[in-house]
Amino acid sequence: MTSLDQPDYVLYACTCGCLKPVTRMYFCRHCLKVRCGYCVSHEVEAHFCSNCLENIPPSEARLKKNRCGTCMDCPNCLNALSVRATTISRLSEDGSKMPGKVYYLACFFCRWTTRDVGIPDQTAATGSWPERENPHANRINTLLEHYKTKALREKIEKERKTLSTPRRGYTHLAERYGLSGMIARRRAGLPTVPLGRDAELTTPPAPATASETVEDLPDHFFTQAPVLTQITTMTQRLALTDSQPVSTEDLIPPHRRLFIKRSQRCRECEHNICKPEFTPASIKFKIQLAAHYHLPSVRILTVEPLRAGQPCEIILKLTNPTQHLTSVQFCPLPTEQEELRDLELEIERLSRKEEIKPTSGRESLMLPSIGQRPSVPKPPRRVQATVTAVLALPSGGVILPPRDDAAEYDDSGDTHNFQDDPKVVVWRKGNKAAVRFTLTPDSTLAVGDPVLCGFVLCYGYVNTMVTVEPARVELQVRIYLAPGNVCGDPQ
Repeated sequence: MTSLDQPDYVLYACTCGCLKPVTRMYFCRHCLKVRCGYCVSHEVEAHFCSNCLENIPPSEARLKKNRCGTCMDCPNCLNALSVRATTISRLSEDGSKMPGKVYYLACFFCRWTTRDVGIPDQTAATGSWPERENPHANRINTLLEHYKTKALREKIEKERKTLSTPRRGYTHLAERYGLSGMIARRRAGLPTVPLGRDAELTTPPAPATASETVEDLPDHFFTQAPVLTQITTMTQRLALTDSQPVSTEDLIPPHRRLFIKRSQRCRECEHNICKPEFTPASIKFKIQLAAHYHLPSVRILTVEPLRAGQPCEIILKLTNPTQHLTSVQFCPLPTEQEELRDLELEIERLSRKEEIKPTSGRESLMLPSIGQRPSVPKPPRRVQATVTAVLALPSGGVILPPRDDAAEYDDSGDTHNFQDDPKVVVWRKGNKAAVRFTLTPDSTLAVGDPVLCGFVLCYGYVNTMVTVEPARVELQVRIYLAPGNVCGDPQ
């Protein structure tokens, strides 16, 4: 028996040659192709804090270095800190004692508090907690300003080279008087001082020099045994990269890092494949074109012991996740010559599509904002997989009914009347069907070698993106099976 919890047993082939489980693939309903995480462009939709669920604009997130201004993390266990209140007695103006409240930060997991490191309590729950200044803040700010100015100048010079031909109208005036550069600097968050063609860069910062002298270790390193509970771990030091404290007494709570909601777009047709809701508290998606919602799902149900050169039986379970009736056919994998020919045709089609893609002068002046870069289609490649077994495919196809959620709880029987071959289709229930295959590992395999086989799944897909009526198209996807390793002969 094969465990169904491990997804690497059944892999789907992407157009770029990557093999991924169906749960990590996408399906573009516009170009009707399977996409992996490398074939989609990622765009940042929103920044938010996972603790207070506050939505932060991108410009403010850059100024705060992608950290929340109110929430803090525990420097000991890196969990969120909570505000705790306690009552103390204060002296009033007439000298009498009166109760008052003060607030401090505490961790509910490791019981670390700000009082452990000497951070004073605050009189307000939402007050600003004291922070230690970075000793290298001036140096870091100088380097950031220098490289921002240098990157902006290189971008403007690159635009001038692409716009060497004379133009008339507003775009020509904008390029002549530096309006496009001003817009770009404003988007990048830099000052709007124009950089001319012959303007010199600001004075570069002084280069860092290495010091040959090293401070001597204190005497207690050689005379006293180290107390591990008072020494910070590597994770705690990397959480505070500016100071990197050695002792736990120097730990300070850092501000919590911001999370993002990202959308994914197909690199070829530029349509959205995954787009979440803008609200941080919502886990729903406006668009979610995951592959397991559109492609027939294949899972290994049972497999006999694999022995080199001996045929064994393997049963695959096919599931139709769509709301339409579909038919499935099984074809052998393409040969090396056929795969190379298909790659040449696909590359030629992509190059021809890039040549006829219209580009206007106005669009070339508009610089993409941060987080939205122009996507470059990933060229198709061969699947880097070595097949070590022969899979005997059934001659006929299998019809899968549409998905019906109520049929999962109906034990009265299957209402569909399909004339299936009992040697091929083992059982049916709802939109699922179990199909029997014969697998023969290569005789050259040794005990313990992995077995890999595959086939081409031809299925019918109903394209609902057509405005008039749904159109049915025939699609193909390559599927590779890794049922396990070769075992020895029974004793």
